[in-house]
Parts: sequence; C-alpha cells; structure tokens
Amino acid sequence: MISLQEFLSLRIDLPVVDVRSPLEFQEGHIQGALNIPLLNNEERVAVGTDYKQKGQAEAIKTGFRLVGPRLVEIVNEATKISSGRELLVHCWRGGMRSNNFCQFVGMAGVKSNALTGGYKAYRQFGLEAFKKPLHLILLTGCTGSGKSEVLRALKEKGAQILDLEKLASHKGSAFGHLMMDSQPTTEQFQNDLFEEILKLDLSKPIWVEDESIAIGKIFLPNDFWQTMMKSPMVKMEVDKKIRVERLTHEYGTADRDEFLQIMGKVTKKLGGQHFNAAKEKLLQGDMASTIEILLTYYDKAYLDSIGKRKERILKAVEWNGKDMSQFAESLLTT
Repeated sequence: MISLQEFLSLRIDLPVVDVRSPLEFQEGHIQGALNIPLLNNEERVAVGTDYKQKGQAEAIKTGFRLVGPRLVEIVNEATKISSGRELLVHCWRGGMRSNNFCQFVGMAGVKSNALTGGYKAYRQFGLEAFKKPLHLILLTGCTGSGKSEVLRALKEKGAQILDLEKLASHKGSAFGHLMMDSQPTTEQFQNDLFEEILKLDLSKPIWVEDESIAIGKIFLPNDFWQTMMKSPMVKMEVDKKIRVERLTHEYGTADRDEFLQIMGKVTKKLGGQHFNAAKEKLLQGDMASTIEILLTYYDKAYLDSIGKRKERILKAVEWNGKDMSQFAESLLTT
C-alpha cells in the first residue's frame, strides 16, 4: 500500500489502474487512470446486495464466483498496460477490490501497489485543495468580448490561467454547449480543475474567466467559487459592433433549429417582442441581427451583475478586437 503523496509522485512515470465498476469510473476518476473493473456494474450491485442480506463472507464468495470467468482477461489487460512497469492501483476506499486485483495480477508476475484510502482519499484531497488561498484575477466583460481567447493569449505570454470553460466543455451562456463536446460530470470537472491547480505556483497570480457558479450542467467547487467572489477583476470593454461580429463568426454555422430551440428557453428573460424579432431574423438567415437582439438581454444581465461588484474592478481596458497578443501583453503590463 502507498500513501496519496507517494501515489501522486509515482503516477508521473507509472500507469494508474482504476478497478472500480465502469459506472463509478464514468462518474468521476483520476485523470489519466485506465479502467480495468474487477466487477462490472451489475456484479457490483449483486455483491453489495449479498453483503447487506447475507454478510461479508457470502459477498466475498459471490465476488470470487463472478470474477473467476474473467480473471484471465483481467490479468491480460493488466499485463498489457504494465509493459513491464509497476501498476498503481485503486478502488473506492483502498479495500478489497484493489487488494484482490493486486494479488491476482501479482500471481501472473505483474508488480502493483494499491493506494491507501483509494479514490475517496484522492477526492477528499482534491476538494481540500480548493480551500487554499488562490491569487485569482477575474477577466470580465460583456458577452462576445473574447474573454476565453484573451485568457489563452495570456497563457502564451507566460501568465498562469485556469480555463474553466475548456474544462467544462461549455461557453457559459444558454448557447454555450453548441458545437462543443458533451460536458463531463461535475465530479470529473472538479477532479480536472484540481489537477490544473496542482500544476500552478500558488504564490503567483492566476487569471480566470468571470463565471457563475454553474457552467452549463456542472458546478464549480463551492470553496473555489467563494474565492472567485472575493477576487479582483479586470474588465474588458469591447464595442457592441465588434462583439456582434465575433459572435456571428462563432455561431454562424450552428444548427438553426437548435439555435432557435435554445432561444425559446430564454424567451421570458429576453421578452416576447425581442424573441419574435430575433426569431424572424434567424429564419431569414440574418445571424448578425439575431445576435444583436440577443445581446440586448445579455448586456443588461451583465451590467446588472458587474454593477453589484464594481468595487472589485482593478481596471477597465478597451479593446478593438485586433491583435489579441498585444492586448494580452497590455493586461499584464498596465
């Protein structure tokens, strides 16, 4: 058995095997881990049921009976992943599944070490990390200002960033999932965010885009969100015409029916009159006019939000939408 700190160090060079069921793995896993389930979803339920109804001894027998027919397959998969290296193994709590897995593959000559406390220990350590002091700087601005692109330009200039929308596979607004991959679970998002924070120097500033606590269907860790709520902001000021051009380019190829369906979900906030006008323009193929009408709602919502937090604004910087690299440089030097 190895400690979490040993695990985090050794995983740089050694493969990590998660022996939990596929469903557990999908809900949230350690970045880079490979899933070799000792029990599949149905088998895990069966063992759990026997444990509750018949006791531990009978549950263990059930587990062995279910795993037996697949034991060669499990060992072969472990041998393939190992390629002669030691395996780092974990289950949920560092208990029977990981220990049995290590014994099974060990008999076949594959060296392995189980994580003390399992995935649960990793998860708790990750959540605790969000409580640490972080020197965040929030990049804020009206919809279409190009905050995500500027954030990445800041990274190219050597600044530390956390790209929350990339991790969440969502751009934040009601239209944020369009032309994006499916979102991870909240648990997986939080794991991936923890992994990004692990790479950073916490004594230096970290730029992050101004977000609500929810990005699409996922939620930021509450402790991280509380830090964001207290952090200073740099406000991007970009002319509406430029923002319309940027958003038209971004969403111009989006499926029209899907775009209209999403518009329908914000009808109440947008207002019936604005919705009907935007719908008419969309059906005419005039995406620029559609976007301009939608920004009536989004700009109002943003201005209301920023008005409540104006005391946290370090500075406001105008951008003409050109030479993003130069603009990023100006944010770091002014």
